[in-house]
Amino acid sequence: MPQKFLIKGGKPLSGKVRVRGAKNAVSKLLIASLLTKDEVVLTNVPLHEETKIAVEFCRSLGSEIEEEGSRIKIKTPEIKNSKVKELSRRNRLSILALGPLLSRAKEAEVPMVGGDRIGARPVNFHIAALEKLGAEIEIKDSTILASTSGLYGASIILPYPSVGATENTILASVLAKGRTTITNAALEPEIIDLIKFLQKMGAIIELGSNRQIYIEGVKELRGAEHRVLPDRLEAASFAIMALATGGEILVEEAVQEHLIAFLNAIRRIGAGYEVEPDDGIRFFRAGPLKAVHLETDTYPGFATDWQQPMAVLLTQAKGDSIIHETVYEDRFGYVEDLKKMGADIDLESKCLGNLPCRFQGKLYNHSAVIHGPASLQGAELVMRDIRAGMAHIVAALIARGVSRLTGIEHIDRGYEEIDSRIRELGGDIERV
Repeated sequence: MPQKFLIKGGKPLSGKVRVRGAKNAVSKLLIASLLTKDEVVLTNVPLHEETKIAVEFCRSLGSEIEEEGSRIKIKTPEIKNSKVKELSRRNRLSILALGPLLSRAKEAEVPMVGGDRIGARPVNFHIAALEKLGAEIEIKDSTILASTSGLYGASIILPYPSVGATENTILASVLAKGRTTITNAALEPEIIDLIKFLQKMGAIIELGSNRQIYIEGVKELRGAEHRVLPDRLEAASFAIMALATGGEILVEEAVQEHLIAFLNAIRRIGAGYEVEPDDGIRFFRAGPLKAVHLETDTYPGFATDWQQPMAVLLTQAKGDSIIHETVYEDRFGYVEDLKKMGADIDLESKCLGNLPCRFQGKLYNHSAVIHGPASLQGAELVMRDIRAGMAHIVAALIARGVSRLTGIEHIDRGYEEIDSRIRELGGDIERV
């Protein structure tokens, strides 16, 4: 039988919690290890389903992997299988393997992009970049077929600073002949972490102004050891738990540099935080919460993965808050669940903000008006994706009564032992 969470709300969460390695970094680092025949060692690896999916994928290609808690040794002396037609779980990770597979095996066949249901995840940016680098791509049914006689540096201009397309272009360029320039690149901390790792392996990568990345191809890469950076999305999740429940949590290893937009939003709503250089960041209530206007954006803007739990927090703020989602067109699916619990939220197809938005004039409900404060009641909820699942958890922690959450396989994909860690902070949560 599928597992579920039983959460009894109303208890302030207090204490300290250590942020695990970043979900959105570890899988890309494992894929990057395919670029060398040598052994790679990763530490601070989060023990959740996303890591398991990446390990499964690399093993299917021929990687030799040893797992020792939060430490992984991976070595791929040769690509034994460049054709992976399916995995036990759908995931968007597979498309990122095209560059390493083309670099080492000259051919690849991987499953079509999967992942959370948060709007379309077009692969056209990925495909266009790989084709400019010298790949021949064919999309057939639910698979992507690729081949090359050799990858060559090129000028890649991304129509949008897509994280996945930026990562894919970097991975395909480090062993390509010549120089590659990526214009309008994404610069999220996880991408910078990937670049640091590739530099350790022998890659030549420079950061230019105005979202440009320059890559000078090298003949081969070597093994390296690398510590996965802390998960900024998880850090924000625990911070919001503290503020929403009226508690106080020290989020250990939270990195201020990665959370600047989030910390500014926290201050604007009237909440408090203290940066403790040797430990992390402490979050606490500093008075009544105030309504704010937020817009999601690519880094260094307010992350789209922060908006779901933040929306729950804003249901407790006095006044009308606005969230304008500019990254994904369909990321407010969880709002109906919050309304069922007593939240007062209106969705709009209009752009309620100042940032340029790809969805302007289209019929996507990508703006939310949150009227607060609202008293939430426990309810039966079904998690739709990882970040919406975190919104459900936060809502259940502050609601009166018991909430029953199903679909928790989504949250398990991105958060290590989330229930036991919440219990350690004083939350009443049970996995059954």
